[in-house]
Amino acid sequence: MNKYLATNTKNALCCPYCYGGLRDIDTTAICSSCGCQYTNSPSGSLDLRLNRPKKYSYDLTLGSSLEDSQQLCASPLSPNPNQQVDYQNIEVPNHLTSALLSHFPKAQNDNALMLDIGCGTAVHKAVAEHAGFEYIGIDYHNQNAPILGDAHAIPLKDDSVDFVLSIAVLEHIRFPFVVMEEIHRVLKTDGMFIGTVAFLEPFHEDSFYHHTHLGTFNALQAGGFTVEILSASDEWNSLVAQFHMGLFPKMPIPLARMLAAPIRLLHKLWWKLGKLRFEEATEQMRITKNTGAFTFIAYKRA
Repeated sequence: MNKYLATNTKNALCCPYCYGGLRDIDTTAICSSCGCQYTNSPSGSLDLRLNRPKKYSYDLTLGSSLEDSQQLCASPLSPNPNQQVDYQNIEVPNHLTSALLSHFPKAQNDNALMLDIGCGTAVHKAVAEHAGFEYIGIDYHNQNAPILGDAHAIPLKDDSVDFVLSIAVLEHIRFPFVVMEEIHRVLKTDGMFIGTVAFLEPFHEDSFYHHTHLGTFNALQAGGFTVEILSASDEWNSLVAQFHMGLFPKMPIPLARMLAAPIRLLHKLWWKLGKLRFEEATEQMRITKNTGAFTFIAYKRA
């Protein structure tokens, strides 16, 4: 018996190989179309990872320009003045800032689904349910995830989820353009996709591609998304990231900030002096060039 899955989640699941419907999900899930069988992991999670190689074709249009790229000097994320959900009275993971939470949508009906890609131990479940969503957590490696799945072949039907969250996952994806198309496929029209991705963090946990702001925008746009917000963190800057993750691994973040502070002070002073001679040396550009990670908010539009 797999871990408890709500009825709406079961109805949204499909075969990751051919996207056919699944039957007998409570025991051994069997694809009604291709016959693939999916068992439960030893921990009880439904294992919907690909169990045989899958060929994926991807079309690129060459010679086109990156639309709206001139606006892509990212600023720190501002709080949403029209926040839909109040999270003040619940415990939330430390990596979800109040500014980021202010942009989370509220479920529009009782059947709304939220997909958490790279969910780990389902740390965002309480946040999702507080906003009224039924939570679907998918992770490739973590045996404590509700569902084991591959973001390159998401085991969900087309247009099945209302909101997608991906925190610090995309740098660990082998083929990010494929994943963007997959997320776009399962998200409903006008659904929101919120995520973060590493930029100047050190190599960690088999990370493949650390994205620049242009790379993040390009991957989202190529996947079919309309990018509403692309922001850079000034607090989680490259100096703090290097101290905490690379130079002194596992160093407490407060200590990393303290040790990085003198260098950061000189760095900010240098940029202020540069602004006297170079018009492009803006505070926004300083943050964009030196951030540890980017945050994005995108939509699937008709």
